[in-house]
Amino acid sequence: MDALNMLSLLHPMNLHLISTTLDPVSTRVNSTLNVFSSNFSESVVPTATFDNPPEDLDVLFVPGGFGTRASDEFLAPQINFIRDTYPNLQYLVTVCTGSWLAAKAGVLDNRNATSNKAAWAGREGLGNNTNWIAHARWVVDGNIWSSSGISAGIDVTFAWMEAVFGNDTATKVSIELEYERHLNASDDPFADYYGL
Repeated sequence: MDALNMLSLLHPMNLHLISTTLDPVSTRVNSTLNVFSSNFSESVVPTATFDNPPEDLDVLFVPGGFGTRASDEFLAPQINFIRDTYPNLQYLVTVCTGSWLAAKAGVLDNRNATSNKAAWAGREGLGNNTNWIAHARWVVDGNIWSSSGISAGIDVTFAWMEAVFGNDTATKVSIELEYERHLNASDDPFADYYGL
């Protein structure tokens, strides 16, 4: 998000955080995963709902995380929104297991994509003939960009930024953030680490 915040100082951009309601959305994990009963999370305040989204979306970033492991019934609003919105987007960018939601929405059918390597098995059966690429930090297929794990989401954001706004802009933003970009989309040591 910081890279996009910085980009908005160089190009006109509007941020919309979309959810089922306007109530704050917590990042707190399910209690079965929180074995230490840690109280460590943040909340994001949506600015629009899936039922009343902004009409001028050019790009949709779909985050991953533990929430993507919920039931299809629970995730139906997100999946339907991706499915219904995608045809009008210029770009779709998924981070981590956000690609699972895109696959369930059908937008990764017959496309190349990647996802989080630690959760790689979870993508089985998602999408119709999605070509899941294990050795990839990020994958570009047409106007869909998918990234591996969370930190790879930073790199796919910069790669997308370079493709849309140019290398000078992406480099300027990365220098301002003091972030050393990964420039090779196939440089993914975590595929080997997880034996993929």
